[in-house]
Amino acid sequence: MFIPIQMPRFVWPSPGVADAHRDLCINQAVVFIEDAIQYRSINHRMDSTSLALYRWHYSRICQGVLSFTIFLILSLAFIETPSSLTVTSDVRYRQAPWEPPCGLTESVEALCFLVFIADVSMKSYLIGWREFLKNRWLLAYIVALVVSLTDWTVSLSFGCRETLRVRRLVRPFFLLQNSSMMKKTLKCIRRTLPEMASVALLLFVHLCLFTMLGMLLFMREKDDRKDQERRLYFQNFPESLTSLLVLLTTANNPDVMIPAYSKNRAYSIFFIVFTVIGSLFLMNLLTAIIYNQFRGYLMESIQSSLFRRRLGIRAAFEVLCSLEGAEIHPLVVGVKPETFLQVIQKVKMSLYCKEAIIQTVGSHAGGLMSADQFQSVFEELDKDAIKEHPPRPAYPSTVLQRAQSVFGHRYFDYLGNFVAFGNIVSICVFLVIDADKLPSERDDFILGVLNCFFILYYVLEMLLKVFALGLKGYVSFFSNIFDGILTVILLVLEISTLAVYRFPHPGWKPEMLGLLSLWDMSRLVNMFIVFRFLRIIPNMKLMSLVAGTLLDLVRNMRAFAGILVVVYYVFAIVGIGLFQGAIESPPGNSSLVYANGTAPCGTFEQLEYWPNNFDDFAAALVTLWDVMVVNNWQVFLDVYTRYSSPWSKLYFVAWWLVSSIVWMNLFVALILENFIHKWDRRGQQQPVPGSCQAPYQVTVELMFRDVLEEPTEEELVAKLIQHPHLHLCR
Repeated sequence: MFIPIQMPRFVWPSPGVADAHRDLCINQAVVFIEDAIQYRSINHRMDSTSLALYRWHYSRICQGVLSFTIFLILSLAFIETPSSLTVTSDVRYRQAPWEPPCGLTESVEALCFLVFIADVSMKSYLIGWREFLKNRWLLAYIVALVVSLTDWTVSLSFGCRETLRVRRLVRPFFLLQNSSMMKKTLKCIRRTLPEMASVALLLFVHLCLFTMLGMLLFMREKDDRKDQERRLYFQNFPESLTSLLVLLTTANNPDVMIPAYSKNRAYSIFFIVFTVIGSLFLMNLLTAIIYNQFRGYLMESIQSSLFRRRLGIRAAFEVLCSLEGAEIHPLVVGVKPETFLQVIQKVKMSLYCKEAIIQTVGSHAGGLMSADQFQSVFEELDKDAIKEHPPRPAYPSTVLQRAQSVFGHRYFDYLGNFVAFGNIVSICVFLVIDADKLPSERDDFILGVLNCFFILYYVLEMLLKVFALGLKGYVSFFSNIFDGILTVILLVLEISTLAVYRFPHPGWKPEMLGLLSLWDMSRLVNMFIVFRFLRIIPNMKLMSLVAGTLLDLVRNMRAFAGILVVVYYVFAIVGIGLFQGAIESPPGNSSLVYANGTAPCGTFEQLEYWPNNFDDFAAALVTLWDVMVVNNWQVFLDVYTRYSSPWSKLYFVAWWLVSSIVWMNLFVALILENFIHKWDRRGQQQPVPGSCQAPYQVTVELMFRDVLEEPTEEELVAKLIQHPHLHLCR
């Protein structure tokens, strides 16, 4: 039910004032609709000057400059001391990197700070003083800038020779505050932590209990041969706890069990029970809790986003109603379609949404649009249109029409898939046959002939599809664009190969003539052919569903990826501060130093993990990635305990908890939600036969649409009345 907002008695304005009032109302409605599209808050100034500044600030150019500035200041970590500008991070072979002179990166930082100061000043002015004091993110924004500028000043005062730069740790905040979805995700993670803490506590009790049991089981013995389990893994409480923590991730299984298992097979029960309880039960229970709790909190965030959208649209309706009241009657409640179309033409939004909305309003039966009708028009914002394919060309000849139907049929695609599969099989056969041969010993005659045949078929297939679908119809399919680009690349490579090395013949040997050898050219051709085989994915329903889930995941996980970037950045900077220079080049600077067996098997030195270090930012990122994967991560625990401090384990365990436990489980939750959503609605994206309406796919905000509640009239009206800057005229 529509609830009107009670306002003071209306007074008819003069013509000049009426025109200004009309322009202001239209501009207010435009901004409200743009706020709804972007899920922004509508609590900002509404006068003409502020509206112009607001739209300019949130324009593509300004937001693009801000995004580039954030990218630039984050990228400085690769150039600043210690610089990552070396070919390798291996401490044995790394040359002295180029170090930027003092003031170079600091000047770039100063420019970035100016952009951030302008951004926070604009946001603070637009929302007003009261809203500014309520906005914790803006307050934190100012604090981050003050800390960064103070540290920047100190850095210049010391001639850029200071060892600690606090502002590097603050930089990821600029990325966080610029994304509303990232803020919501971070809030959801923060609210999920208490539920995770209960399972984490149980996991810690499990670790401590089995640590004490292990130390009691593997007591010190006189015979050193029977004492290997204790010496290697249960020497003291910290070592025992670390060994079982690593076993929880199965990284050191079965190594940790072998010394005791060799002595008595009954000892295997201890390790099996520990792994079953810890890895199979508790870790998976933690995943379930994270998925369930995070999904609930994410639904709340999406619910608030839905409320923001509905509130922005309702606010636009109210200001347009006040406009109609000025022109028709003060008690009029509704919006003329002509006024709405005038507003929607000025709104910055996707073209397909604008066209769909205009088409919907154009079919309106006349009269004024009610609040429900006004709201329903914007349901198109909740959809991503799937591209419509243009009609096929019409040929007058019967023969051409039959050829068009044959080459445009799906069976022709199946034939192309079969040929591509045959090409892949031929490449695999020759890879197996020539696996142990040197390039100079290979005879690429048969494979060269086969590749010529297949590439000619691909070119013919592309031309026939263009004939059947038309050029516009051909490029309207992503799979055809993918096929066409690879086919053109393959054709260019094949022509280049034939021009340099002539046609294949027996004894066709690779030799260096020009830019690339024949072997390099053949490898390039074969790699592109392998990529081209991915064309079969859209033709297999289940595989297409999985591939679609992955693509949606890439589109919808920007907030999660942003959180991961922030965590990586902070831990990399902290790691550089803690462990820079801890790993030194071995004596002799050679990988043969430990060939005589002086390094124990499975250690950092024996495995030659020298490139994994914290000597620069890029190397730190790769090292953190290797630890996140948890394969052999006990090697890093051991080496930094020996070269740095036993307390270094806390750093790596903290990183394991944040990356492998929290973020990876959130990533699994997102994959499950995307896949379940697609699986349950896999038949709903098909267009209705005979319908001219374009099919749609649902966005991530509508992933939980079925369980979300529409805000009530009372909630919307109450929120509008509380608006600090909106004063409606009716």
